Amino acid sequence: MDPPTTTNDSILCPSQSPVCPRPHWGSHPRPMGTPSAIRDPIPCPPSNGYPQCHWGPHPRSVGTPRAIRDPIPCPPTNGYPQCHQGPHPQPMDTHQCFWAPSPSSPYSCGCHSAPGTLPVPPVPPVRRSHMWPRPFVKPRPFYHTKPRPRSALRVLQGAVAARGRLEQRPPRRTLCSALRDVTSGGAEARPRPAGSTMSSESSKKRKPKDARYYSEESEVDLRDPIKDYELYRETCQELQRLMAEIQELKSRGIKENASEIDERRVQSCVHFMTLKKLNRLAHIRLKKGRDQTHEAKQKVDAYHLQLQNLLYEVMHLQKEITKCLEFKSKHEEIELVSLEEFYKEAPPEISRPAITLTEPHQQTLARLDWELEQRKRLAEKYKECLTSKEKILKEIEVKKEYLSSLQPRLNSIMQASLPVQEYLFMPFDQAHKQYETARHLPPPLYVLFVQASAYGQACDKKLVVAIEGSVEEAKALYKPPEDSQDDESDSDAEEEQTTKRRRPTLGVQLDDKRKEMLKRHPLSVTLDLKCKDENVLHLTFHYLMNLNVMTVKAKVTTAMEMTTAISAGDLLSPDSLLNCLYPGDHGRKTPNPANQFQFDKVGILTLSDYVTELGHPYVWVQKLGGLHFPKDQPQHTVAADNSLSASHMELTVKLLRSRLQSRLALHKQFASLEHGVVPVSSECQQLFPTKIVSRLVKWTAIPYEDYAELPYTKDVIEAGLAEDTHLYYMALIERGTAKLQAAVVLNPGYSTLPPVFSLCLNWKGERNSSNDDNIRAMESEVNVYYKELWGPKPGYQLLTNQLQRLCMVLDVYLETEPHDPSVEGPKEFPQEKMCLRLVRGPLRLKPFKFNYPQGFFSHR
Repeated sequence: MDPPTTTNDSILCPSQSPVCPRPHWGSHPRPMGTPSAIRDPIPCPPSNGYPQCHWGPHPRSVGTPRAIRDPIPCPPTNGYPQCHQGPHPQPMDTHQCFWAPSPSSPYSCGCHSAPGTLPVPPVPPVRRSHMWPRPFVKPRPFYHTKPRPRSALRVLQGAVAARGRLEQRPPRRTLCSALRDVTSGGAEARPRPAGSTMSSESSKKRKPKDARYYSEESEVDLRDPIKDYELYRETCQELQRLMAEIQELKSRGIKENASEIDERRVQSCVHFMTLKKLNRLAHIRLKKGRDQTHEAKQKVDAYHLQLQNLLYEVMHLQKEITKCLEFKSKHEEIELVSLEEFYKEAPPEISRPAITLTEPHQQTLARLDWELEQRKRLAEKYKECLTSKEKILKEIEVKKEYLSSLQPRLNSIMQASLPVQEYLFMPFDQAHKQYETARHLPPPLYVLFVQASAYGQACDKKLVVAIEGSVEEAKALYKPPEDSQDDESDSDAEEEQTTKRRRPTLGVQLDDKRKEMLKRHPLSVTLDLKCKDENVLHLTFHYLMNLNVMTVKAKVTTAMEMTTAISAGDLLSPDSLLNCLYPGDHGRKTPNPANQFQFDKVGILTLSDYVTELGHPYVWVQKLGGLHFPKDQPQHTVAADNSLSASHMELTVKLLRSRLQSRLALHKQFASLEHGVVPVSSECQQLFPTKIVSRLVKWTAIPYEDYAELPYTKDVIEAGLAEDTHLYYMALIERGTAKLQAAVVLNPGYSTLPPVFSLCLNWKGERNSSNDDNIRAMESEVNVYYKELWGPKPGYQLLTNQLQRLCMVLDVYLETEPHDPSVEGPKEFPQEKMCLRLVRGPLRLKPFKFNYPQGFFSHR
C-alpha cells in the first residue's frame, strides 16, 4: 500500500488503498495502522465492510443488519465516512472536523457540539520511518444486502432518536463496584496495608460531576506509579498469606472453618481485582509512554527533516556562491595589449589615466574599448586587403590562361626537336620525364638518383641512371583515402552476396604483418655500370618503407658468352658478388638498430632470411642514399643527407667496377684451371723458370665445412682469415708419386686481398706446416711474398701466379731431397734446377727464391 498523503501534518487515506473502500475527507487524529486501532473497543473489522482506520465505536453494535443496511450517514458531499452520526455543521476542512468523543455523546464528532466551543487538537506529526509500509491483510468476504437509499431528513430523525435512547440508558455497573459493595463490611473491619485500596475521597475528587461511566485513563494521570508498585507487592504478599491460610484450614478438615475459608476467598477475589486493575493501569501507562515516545520521535523526525532541508538549502547556496566565484567573463579569453602599450598608444579620451590607474574595473573597460577600436580598424584593413587580393587573383588567372595556351606550343616544339636530340646525343625529353617521375621517389632513392645522375654527367659517362616501377602506385601512397557513401554501399552489397569467410588464424595474421613490414616502395632506381669490354653490372636499389633502409640487387651481363666453369658458380652469384665491398660489410643484417624491435613484434628473427627476395641492405647502399645509422645513438627516423651520398659516390662506383672486372678475370682463369692449365700472362713469364715439371691436376670448389675439417687449416681459421662469406677451393699438384694438396681461401676483396694457401704434401708420409719447416717455407713463398706475383695492375693474375710458383717450389723441394741409399736404382726426382746451396741453417731450409735473369735458386 502506498504511503499516505500528508496535508497540514495530517494523514489521509489514499483512494488507492485496498483497506479503505473510499477516501476520507478529514484528517485522522492518529496514524493509521498502529496497534491502538485494533485495541479500541468495537472496531470496524474488514468482515463488516468497514476499514480499520476508524477511531471510536460505531453508534450501533457491529454485525446487526441495521448497522449495515440503515446507517446514519454524514452526507457524502461533506466528505466523511457513512458510519458517523448526523450531518456536520462545519464546512469541510482538515482542521475543523476531527474524530473525538464529545461530552454529550461518545459516538459523535466533536464538530457536533455548540458553535464556538469546538476544540482544535494539535495534529500529530508524521513518522514515515515506522508507519509505512504496513502489511496488507485481505478482508474476509462479507455478503449483505445493499442499503436502501434514504433522504437526509430521515437520516437526521434517526440520529436524534438514537441519541435520546443513549441518554435514557442507565449507567453501567462494573464488577469492581459490585464486589466492593458486597465485601465493604468485611473488608473495612480487616486491617489493610497503607495504600492498598483507593480512598473514597480521592475517588470522589477524580470523578467528574456529570460522569456516567468509569474512566481509568483519567485516573492514571492522578495515581503515583511507585505507590501502585508498592500496592502490587503488598497485594501479592496478602494473596500468598491468604492462600497459605486457606490451605492450612482445608488441611485441618474442620467444618467450622468453612466460613473462614469463604471469607478468605472473598478477600482473595478482592485482591485479584486489585491486581487486574493494577495490570490495566500498567498497560495504560505503557500505552501512554509509547505514545509519548512516538510523539517525541516524530518531533525529532520533523526537526531532522527541517535540518536536512536547511542543509540542502545551505548546499544549494554554497553551489551558487561557487558558481559566482568561478564565473569567467568573455573578456578574460581575449588577449588584450599590455598596459604599457595601452597607455602609450591609446588616446587620452579612451585611456583616461586619472581614473583607470586607480580603478581596475574602469581600466578593464577602457582596455576593452581600445581593443574594440583597434579591431574596427583592422576590419577595415582586412576589407581593403580582400579587394586587392581579388585584383591579384584576376591577374593570375589571366596569366594562367596565357601559360596554358603556351604549353601545347612548347610540346609541339619538343616533338619537332626529337630528331635533333637523337642526332646530337642530348635526350632532353627523356631526362625531363625522368625528373618528373623522380618527384614521387622516397627521399633516400631521390638522393641516390640525383647524386648518381650528377656523378654520371660530370665524371662517368658510362654510368646510366634510370627509374623503374609504377608511378600510379607511388601516387596512391600519398593520397588520403576517399571514403564515399557509394563505395560503402557497394562494399556492403558485396559482403551480403559473398559467403562468410573464416576468421584468419594467428599464423596468417603474422604473415600479413610480416609482408606489411617488409613492403617495398613501388619505384626503384637502377644503375648500369659499363666496363671497357662492354660488360655491364646492373644494380637495382629498393627502399623498404617501414624499415627505412635501402637494399640492392645485382646482375651481370657479359658482352661475350663465357665458358661455363663448375668452380666459378659463386663468382658472379648475386648473393656473393657484392659481399665485403667495404671490409666487414656482408649485407646480412639490417644497419638500422630500430629494426630489431620491429622484427620482434612480427616474429622475424633476422633479415638474412629475406635478402634473396628483398636484396642486401649493405652499409654502402645506405650511404649512397644519404642514410646514416649511428650505433652509439640509435634513432628511429633518419633523414637523407645529400652530402653523405656525394662523399661516397665516386669511391663506391670505382669499387663496384673493380669487383666486376676481378670476378670476370677469375671466371676465365677458373675455366683454364679446371682443365689443368695454369694461365700465365706474358708480363709474368719472367717470374718463373722456363721448365716446371709439376703440374696442376685438379681444381674444385669446396664448402666452408669441408675446409674447416682439414687438419692443416686450423691455423688459418684461428687467425680469422677464413670466414663463411669467403670462397674456398682445393688444388691438387702432382709430380711422380708426390701429391701436393693446396686449400685456398679466396677473399671477396680479391685482388686487393690475396688468397691464403694451406699445403699438405703426400710423399713418403704426410707432410704439412706443423711437421715440416720446408712446407711452411713453401706457404710463405705464396702467402707472404705475394706482392712479387702481383704482376701488372690491377693484379688480376695473382691467383694463377701463386699456383705457378707453387708448382715451381714443389719441383725445388723434390729435387733437393737427398737420395735414400737403401733404395736401389736411380733417384726418383733428378735435380734439374740450378741451386747455389741445397740447404741452409739449422732448419735445413731449401732455396725457393728464383733469380731472374740468372735462372738459379737461392735462399732468402
